[in-house]
Amino acid sequence: MNDVEPATAKASGQAAPFGPEPRTDRFVFEAIGTDWQIDTDKPMSDGLRTHVLDRIRQFDATYSRFRADSTVTRIAAARDGGRFEFPEDSLRLFDLYDRLYTATEGAVDPLVGRQLELLGYDPAYSLTPAPDEVRAAERSRGHASWAADVVRDGTTLVTQRPLVIDVGAAGKGYLVDLLAAILREAGHTRFVVDGSGDLLHAGERTVRIGLEHPFDPRQVIGVSRLRNQALCASGVTRRAWGDGLHHMLDARTGVPVEGVVATWVVADETALADGLATALFFTAAQRLAETFRFAYVRMHADGRVDRSSDFTGELFT
Repeated sequence: MNDVEPATAKASGQAAPFGPEPRTDRFVFEAIGTDWQIDTDKPMSDGLRTHVLDRIRQFDATYSRFRADSTVTRIAAARDGGRFEFPEDSLRLFDLYDRLYTATEGAVDPLVGRQLELLGYDPAYSLTPAPDEVRAAERSRGHASWAADVVRDGTTLVTQRPLVIDVGAAGKGYLVDLLAAILREAGHTRFVVDGSGDLLHAGERTVRIGLEHPFDPRQVIGVSRLRNQALCASGVTRRAWGDGLHHMLDARTGVPVEGVVATWVVADETALADGLATALFFTAAQRLAETFRFAYVRMHADGRVDRSSDFTGELFT
């Protein structure tokens, strides 16, 4: 018997859903501005589904820069800074950002939010870059950085001026991990949590996932074989709104990256896979491997594709 599920999913700039083991239940919903899907081998109770949605709402109320009432928005509006309390889940998330910031020499920085706003990716989704003089004035003041402008005191962040936090590099992946923990606590051992591009598989059977071509969703450039791990992907075409404008910014310069167009990362935790899928746009894989364990595929703007020796799967290009 074939022990590999069919490649019914595609992942490019995101990873897509597929059935786990054999699927017997599917929970589809929208949250934090995107589509989610949870496949399980036995039905999720109504109470469990409610718990999942409540957990997402709690996360969004803390970390969303698109909500007027979130903790992150209060930090951005604090003219003189202050002390801001975060939930316990912030410890692992911000610890990961500490490590990503160091490993990428500041290219991955949760304070990139202000630079995204200046390019038009703001809470109002204006998708219109700020005037040149506004951006020039911002540059003259110097951009904020995670290492210099934030003090962490347990679950408290201490700031001295308004700061725009954007946890997009690893936050959705971290939320996938939080939801997987809820499923396990409820007795589910075979499942897939897919947050519209960030997914985690749990179960005995290997599954195959197609790696979607970043410029042609009808094609895949390869297949990943996944079992009891996370797969996350990022691409410059998923959130693009103008000539050369997309969400993959180097936080050190505020400029969208040009050399890499898509990445796929496999790791034990979804938050880590998510963060490294971003980090690979700016930092050599060998440099990241000094700190993290992961496998990857990366596609360059000229069509070249490179991969780690431990990537489990096939490439067609």
